Amino acid sequence: MASSARGPSGTSHRGHHIDPRTADGDDDALIDKLRARAWHPGLRFDTAEVPLAWMKQHFDAEHLRHIRDQIRGYSSTGTIVIDSQTNEAADYFADAPRGPLFPPVTSREVEAAELVTGRQLPTLLRRIYTEVGDGGLGPDAGLASLTGGRRAPGHLSDWPCSVRIHERNRAAGLPTSWLYLTSGGCTMQWYLSLLAADNPVLLYDSDGWEPSWGEAPHDGLRHATASLRQWLWTWANGGNVWAEALSLP
Repeated sequence: MASSARGPSGTSHRGHHIDPRTADGDDDALIDKLRARAWHPGLRFDTAEVPLAWMKQHFDAEHLRHIRDQIRGYSSTGTIVIDSQTNEAADYFADAPRGPLFPPVTSREVEAAELVTGRQLPTLLRRIYTEVGDGGLGPDAGLASLTGGRRAPGHLSDWPCSVRIHERNRAAGLPTSWLYLTSGGCTMQWYLSLLAADNPVLLYDSDGWEPSWGEAPHDGLRHATASLRQWLWTWANGGNVWAEALSLP
């Protein structure tokens, strides 16, 4: 069967609209967008840390009062945590070197991870790890690495490793088809289903089920984004995956 070519407007020549969040053919564009954010030190996460001293040097007191409600937190290292897509973050990181937080892995390293999990990674996720970076990018706390021992500059502990977490989760009784992606804060975590069609992304509450009541880990599920592709497109386009999970505008 002949396929219909896509036009520059994101529609096919037959006039049917193509949603890039679900179209396999747009994975190259998605990888490019993910790489652009992941290799920009101010945009690789939902938030960015900017030195408070730099903020005071570049903005007057009135401006700092104006953005006070936009500050997500303060760090013991003298930085403030703000939305990564603010003008202030853009100014601070304008001349920062570009590159991944952790370099991409090899296909052999992906295969080693698959031997541990017992399942193949979706092609899109494999491409992220081999073409963009070994985690250290994306929604919330950022994707976990496939290989252990990664450590971000200035951090005292290693970056989360999805394979090691998978081993712990298997011992705790979580489904082996769930691959840890990243923390959602508190007891919330994002997982990828390696078994279900289109690989939905699952929002899971580790405190949301009680074994003594006859409940199982599936009772801790709070939301499922239809596919990994859709979840990543939301973030790559500057959206918030939590807004989608909570059905917010």
